[in-house]
Amino acid sequence: MSLNGLFPIEKWMFSTRYVLDMLNEQDCAFLIGRQDIEKYKKGEMVFKEGMVPSGIYYIHSGKVKKYKKGPTEKEHIIYVANKGELIGYHAVLSEERHQDSAAVLEDSLISFIPKEDFIEVLQRSPQFAISLLKALSHEFTVFANNISAFADASAAERLAIALIIFREKSKLGLCYGEPIVINISRSDLAGIAGIAKENVIRLLKEFKSEGIIKTQGRKIWIQDIEKLVRRSNRN
Repeated sequence: MSLNGLFPIEKWMFSTRYVLDMLNEQDCAFLIGRQDIEKYKKGEMVFKEGMVPSGIYYIHSGKVKKYKKGPTEKEHIIYVANKGELIGYHAVLSEERHQDSAAVLEDSLISFIPKEDFIEVLQRSPQFAISLLKALSHEFTVFANNISAFADASAAERLAIALIIFREKSKLGLCYGEPIVINISRSDLAGIAGIAKENVIRLLKEFKSEGIIKTQGRKIWIQDIEKLVRRSNRN
């Protein structure tokens, strides 16, 4: 079921997947097509907070979490990047060290793009540069929305929002009518929602008893998206 009219999903999703649409065939091949594709296993690091960036990354398949760790080493997941998205460009553009870390949530295929190649394409493609600037501006809107919404949201509302967002990300590449499976650990789900893992486990049982979801191991299926949206209190 579509979220149109139910939930403002665009306020919670980055738009870097559409940035590459601005590139002509030659520049796209230069930036993406000629780079090696590396296999990353679930849990493997892509880059770490504090590292000096030497390039950016393009996700061919899989999902990558961008996160920061607090004083207690608890992960706060800032964003989950999908197939077709770029990551790591903030540090390259600002000429600073990485301000967060990135690790794969599932087996993924990722290309490393040297900083020099990225900057060269930016300089010769004004459309690409403008599109990236728009994407960065939209990211600020997403972050502001997250801060505002989570500031006064209950644990149940936060988890509902996290499930809605991850459901949308899990739809990518599926055929019409194919079941949408959310495959994520309870720890990572807690990191996205910003609540304790114990609360995630308790609330998932609650959602299950209400007929909102069904689960099998770490897999989650949304049975009633309308009820979940009502639980999020963001419709």
